[in-house]
Amino acid sequence: MNNQTKLFVGNLSFKVTETELQEVFAQAGEVVSVSIPTDKATGKKRGFGFVEMQSQEAAEQAIKDFNGRALAGREMSVSMARPKAAK
Repeated sequence: MNNQTKLFVGNLSFKVTETELQEVFAQAGEVVSVSIPTDKATGKKRGFGFVEMQSQEAAEQAIKDFNGRALAGREMSVSMARPKAAK
């Protein structure tokens, strides 16, 4: 996976589905994958997600288009995802 194409999407409404997120981000370019992590203990969504775009250009366009944009009543914060820290 290329870290230049994976986006972190914060401040997501708990109502937003992976399908809805994919439909929104597809407006900026081809979406490779979408994931919205859930809490292992409760099974509830954690309020953020990851969207992997086909190209770096599409990822940059998505940040421009959707950072600060409201989805399901909450303003998303969209940025490049940081690699997971090694444990």
